[in-house]
Amino acid sequence: MSESAFLEKLLDGAEVEWVPLAEGENRITELKRGRVMSKGYLVENSGDYPVYSSQTARNGQIGKIKTFDFDGESITWTTDGANAGTVFHRTGKFSITNVCGIIRICDVDRLNYRYLFHYLSFNTQKHVYAGMGNPKLMSNQMAKIPIPIPCPENPEKSLAIQAEIVRILDTFTELTAELTAELTARKKQYNYYRDQLLTFEDGEVAWKPLGQVISNLRTGLNPRKNFKLNPQGATNSYVTVRELGGFDLVISEKTDRVNNEGLALIQRRSKLQAGDVLFSATGTIGRTALIAEQPKDWNIKEGVYAITPVPALLNSRFLIYLLQSTKIRRKFLASADGSVVASVSMASFRKLEIPVPALAEQARIVAILDKFDTLTHSISEGLPREIELRQNQYEHYRDLLLNFPKKQTEGVA
Repeated sequence: MSESAFLEKLLDGAEVEWVPLAEGENRITELKRGRVMSKGYLVENSGDYPVYSSQTARNGQIGKIKTFDFDGESITWTTDGANAGTVFHRTGKFSITNVCGIIRICDVDRLNYRYLFHYLSFNTQKHVYAGMGNPKLMSNQMAKIPIPIPCPENPEKSLAIQAEIVRILDTFTELTAELTAELTARKKQYNYYRDQLLTFEDGEVAWKPLGQVISNLRTGLNPRKNFKLNPQGATNSYVTVRELGGFDLVISEKTDRVNNEGLALIQRRSKLQAGDVLFSATGTIGRTALIAEQPKDWNIKEGVYAITPVPALLNSRFLIYLLQSTKIRRKFLASADGSVVASVSMASFRKLEIPVPALAEQARIVAILDKFDTLTHSISEGLPREIELRQNQYEHYRDLLLNFPKKQTEGVA
């Protein structure tokens, strides 16, 4: 069935009215902004009611206080920053900060909150203003977003259509949430067994400074001081912490670029080779990747370390698992410089004490953890792939169900 036929069957001949989200005398919703709350305020007023801000981690929650500004069902959105336009469906008692807005439906007999949430999730990014380096979706622009109301002359039928759309889309989001929860549990289990396998009794293995079991440690160059980053026509990749993904190096269209002259300059400073381990030592400390093949058209930025293990002493994959382990992570985080941007110096990194069992034992541990890692993290196998498929299904049906015909858009901004 075609997309238009699918939606037409659902509407069953009903008209669709497009109305601005929050404009006019008979507006369908009301918009409000949050208020400024500093970190100190959150600490001084700690309590039971969540406070949501512009972040997306932890469902946007940045803390809890002893009072609340809003109660009941609503939708919030991020007004400023990298996550501008992100929407959340909220219930209960909560507050929001000044970089968030809240949407309350004026007549719930006309509009379903979950239906509005799904529609805005599908559309708000089109209205984000990205000028001046700070993306924004302020209340005045949010208020103009046109919302489709199916069968406006028959509220009961309209809500039934909205509810059916919600039922279909929620089925996919609930399944994705269940799979994500399962993946989170598996990651915790994986981290536990990884740490257990990498815990050794006193005297069981030798502990050595990292500098004694590697043959080389180097980093890239700072583009601000040495060359121009992203010059026109540049095709070579310039790897930063963003591209380090556990064992994988994830180079994409968003990866910074450098021209041949800049790459040659970096290569003279840092020659990479297959088997090297990459480690982020500045900013987001502790991310890793393995260089699987000899690099030709990319290199690393200053602050990303390239480590060459001594093959007779240290397995590259074993080293990555060590650097990801809880005990070792605590060690290098403790050695990080607490300046404006946290960093681990090469000197302190070389001094990092690590367990060095026999190569056969390293290989045994790697084989066990590789199997677990595939089930837990692989994008082509296991739960992550299943989650990706369910998310793609959700987006397909969302696009299918929310692409209403715009026959009555005249006069709507």
